[in-house]
Amino acid sequence: MNKTAMVTGASRGIGRATALGLAADGFDIAAIAFNDDAQLASLQTEVAALGRRCCVFDHNIAELAALPAVLDAIESQLGAIDCLVNNAGVSVLQRGDLLDLGEESYDRCFDINTRGTFFLTQAVAKRMLAAQPKAGVHRSVVFVTSSNAQAASITRGEYCMSKTALHMAARLFAIRLAAADIGAYEVQPGLILTEMTAPSKDKYDALIAQGMTVAPRWGVPDDVARVIRSMAGGLLPYTVGQEVRVDGGLLLQRF
Repeated sequence: MNKTAMVTGASRGIGRATALGLAADGFDIAAIAFNDDAQLASLQTEVAALGRRCCVFDHNIAELAALPAVLDAIESQLGAIDCLVNNAGVSVLQRGDLLDLGEESYDRCFDINTRGTFFLTQAVAKRMLAAQPKAGVHRSVVFVTSSNAQAASITRGEYCMSKTALHMAARLFAIRLAAADIGAYEVQPGLILTEMTAPSKDKYDALIAQGMTVAPRWGVPDDVARVIRSMAGGLLPYTVGQEVRVDGGLLLQRF
């Protein structure tokens, strides 16, 4: 029986690694990204090379009015969604003093990272609950948050707050969906080398060398994707709402 995974922010970084990993695990992929057609097209080709179907959608998850049409198209082309990976997210427009934080960057972080993700999950969860479960297929929702859901970064306050809210959303959906045997999980990536984090590479190269992380390296997207694949595959059946940190020991208390 076919399995379908919807991955947001699928064109690059963690999302792309996750989409390819899930395809390798037998999922057809609904890949969502905004204004990144070339990368989506290349992802579609790579998924096809793995023997799975991939439908791509140019969609900003903050645009809620377009969401029903996107979900209808996914179900029409690939069938009911069995796994939702909430990976799409944005960082701050500019790092700076918390006292200078403007509305534009604040609203952007919350519109995409929190509000858009919440209502997308709500819509998919309703469809999951209404659908007949597929025999032998684990249904799941995975929230990709951040170490900044726990650790404050004073120059990126709006990002931290949006991810902290998403951390609570993951717990709430885990509670709401558990009785229907739909697993809701949270992954908290730490320092993962992607295009989003590349501008800070030199800074964190030095900090990692000084012992900022226990594992003395950057994480890579596949480190996160491997955890998400375990969740989507039903390999963590008694895990409800607990975050899994993929951070090389960044947040471990040490003395």
